[in-house]
Amino acid sequence: MARHKHPSRKKRLAKRHRQTRWAPFWTVPKIYGKNRRVHPGRHTAKKRSWRRTKTGA
Repeated sequence: MARHKHPSRKKRLAKRHRQTRWAPFWTVPKIYGKNRRVHPGRHTAKKRSWRRTKTGA
């Protein structure tokens, strides 16, 4: 990718980056109950890694 990124492309990449973050910690007890210990990354919107899958942006 180019060193200088166009603002529109940068905006799209930023959105994709936000989608791959973990879900907030308070969603775990909300979904599974108080005693269940589950990693919040299990229920994020989209799973994507810069190594595995490309965005196409």
